Amino acid sequence: MTATLRTRAVHAGRDDLTDLGVHAAPLDLSTTYPSRDSLEEAGRIDEFAASGSLSGLPVYGRLSNPTVERFEKALAELEGFEDAVAFATGMAAVSASLLAAVAQGKRHIVAVRPVYGCTDHMLTSGLLGTEVTWADPEGVASALRPDTGLVLLETPANPTLREVDIAEIVRAAGEVPVLVDNTFATPVLQRPGRHGARFVLHSATKFLGGHGDVMGGVVACSAEDAGMLRQIRFATGGVLHPLAGYMLLRGLSTLPLRVNAASATAAELVERLRGHANVSAVHYPAVGGPLIAFEVEGDPHALIGAVRLITPAVSLGSVDSLIQHPASISHRIVAEDDRRGAGVTDRLIRMSVGLEDVEDLWHDLDQALKAC
Repeated sequence: MTATLRTRAVHAGRDDLTDLGVHAAPLDLSTTYPSRDSLEEAGRIDEFAASGSLSGLPVYGRLSNPTVERFEKALAELEGFEDAVAFATGMAAVSASLLAAVAQGKRHIVAVRPVYGCTDHMLTSGLLGTEVTWADPEGVASALRPDTGLVLLETPANPTLREVDIAEIVRAAGEVPVLVDNTFATPVLQRPGRHGARFVLHSATKFLGGHGDVMGGVVACSAEDAGMLRQIRFATGGVLHPLAGYMLLRGLSTLPLRVNAASATAAELVERLRGHANVSAVHYPAVGGPLIAFEVEGDPHALIGAVRLITPAVSLGSVDSLIQHPASISHRIVAEDDRRGAGVTDRLIRMSVGLEDVEDLWHDLDQALKAC
């Protein structure tokens, strides 16, 4: 019998603990690992240089860490991939994915807006030596070039919650690998690998951690692709701290419970927002989830200033509900015309629903909407 995602979320990355005689996953904070056999170490470093994999004992924290590897193994299992590579932040994961394309001589990226504002800026600015063509989903095929190394998208997208048919994008991309940012949906609601995505990326800071107290990023992929990403992580230094890896592994154990509970509350709030006199539009994806986007009739800044229970802050995926004005914060770095063209209007509000009681959240939202 194959265990459900809810069960695997509890046990993934921990299957060997009973045999080790421990209950909680060990936390290894070592930065270096002693060895009396330097010839053996030389062989393992040669192995890493050739493939990005490292067998046997650890050598140095920038190459690998046992605690971080547990988190990587667990996330790969939940997403249905061979492997995963963890990074210091979500943007470090995005950067490594772009650099992997550049390293293979494929500097052109096709991307579908909207995406997270800093990802948009990274692509538009060309800071990593990439060149981007922004395309609508139906225009992906015509945007491809011989030097296209990656097709990148978010679904549901940040912050409008626009959804894209992953399988259709994969078909349009042909031989070009597709990277899907699955931060908003998590493997609880969708697994892009099942639809042909070659890379699945998460800002682990969000739902995977789940408590607003740890930063990280992770990319699930094949073992071969993971090798390239680990070589880039080693060279650039964007490693995930072991304590963060420990906390993210712990966060995965409650991920299905948190996402499903918050999604149920979000769906109820969506219905009430649709009937509110001060709300002109509500955006909520078919896949569901804890994220809501809506546009207000009045001053969005007044709403942000008026909430009392909901936390007025950037980010998402925490146990407490967060609300923000994307045009002012998460997408401020995107040029105004590009921002508005992607549906990020000046009246758009994004809310990440947490685990509070729905009636308490609605009372706070309603009074804040009246204030604006």
